[in-house]
Amino acid sequence: MRLRFATQSSTRFAPAAVCAAVGVVGLVSGRNWLAWAGFAGAVAAAGAAAFWLFFAERRRHRVKEGELVAQANFLDSLVESMGTIAQTREAAEILEQTRREAERIFRARAQILPAGAKPQAAPAERSVLFPLRVRGEEIATLRLTRNRPFDRGDVVRATVLADFAARATENARLLAEAKVREAERARLSEQLITAEQDERRRLALFLHDGPVQSMSGIGLMLDAAIGSIESQRLDDARRVLASALERHRETIRSLRDLSFNIEPVVLRDQGFGPAVRAFADQVGLSNQIQIDLDLDAADRLAEKAQVGLYQIIREAVSQAIRRGPPTRIAIRVEELDGEIATEISDDGTGERRRRSFEAIEERARTLNGHMTVGAGANGGTAVRVVLPGYAAESET
Repeated sequence: MRLRFATQSSTRFAPAAVCAAVGVVGLVSGRNWLAWAGFAGAVAAAGAAAFWLFFAERRRHRVKEGELVAQANFLDSLVESMGTIAQTREAAEILEQTRREAERIFRARAQILPAGAKPQAAPAERSVLFPLRVRGEEIATLRLTRNRPFDRGDVVRATVLADFAARATENARLLAEAKVREAERARLSEQLITAEQDERRRLALFLHDGPVQSMSGIGLMLDAAIGSIESQRLDDARRVLASALERHRETIRSLRDLSFNIEPVVLRDQGFGPAVRAFADQVGLSNQIQIDLDLDAADRLAEKAQVGLYQIIREAVSQAIRRGPPTRIAIRVEELDGEIATEISDDGTGERRRRSFEAIEERARTLNGHMTVGAGANGGTAVRVVLPGYAAESET
């Protein structure tokens, strides 16, 4: 435009140059009238050219000012649309708001198409597609259609709008996922607190009804033995002391079992496999039950997952013994599709009461896993607990 304006300006001043040349010729030839005519014509032509230049330049500045104002208004509208889109929180609403804002800004018919859709425009219309991409993956496409063509500025602005909408959609999705995770974390925290309270209540009840009562009985028996000794009834005192000693040993045994059940020393020192085998040997010998073990996949378990899964196995086996008892129990830990599945099945009496498995289900949820109960071998019960891969990966 500047080159064209310079060319036009030089053309407008050409008559003035010709008149000036005529005036010079008049001076050289001594023709004063020709010189005066030439110089007068040059002044008049130069004035006319300057007058034209002034108004032409003024008109050009007005046109440019109008274009700049239009662009500024358009950019203000684009920024306002981005603000409106950013205030939306749902991904689907963001896409719909983007479509409405695109129609308003570009005065065109706008559509939000699924990813990968490539529709054909009508013959009399101009259609442009603007993909919405997040980390290189297309999530949707903004299609603008109108009768007049889209210039380069429209394409640039529509691309900016599409990119902003894609980022807003991704942010809304991430925010929704974060809310779900936070709600799940709160639920699991509540479950963990409830499980801890239930465990404390169970331990307190066991200690009160078991060891505390036994120790109280032992104290009374020792008082009776002292009384028998003072009364010279040595046989009665010997008999009472023997009974007190036996009860004392039973109390120590119950406390040792409680300590082993809370956290076996072999689990802490040697790992999950040896702890489960030691538990299986103890239960099998004391109840005359054959217990089959398949624990090879348990090596991937993290330490916390090992402790939780051990408690699940202990609870399931204890319930099977209380129901039957069974003659055979199978404990199998295997890896399936990146998850760790544990199954405890028995051939004893089947359990149909859902409430009996609530403690196991609660422990499975604290490990982000889930539990199912089905029929075992020969009408028994099979308890299956599946842990996700990320919860079972070994800690480094």
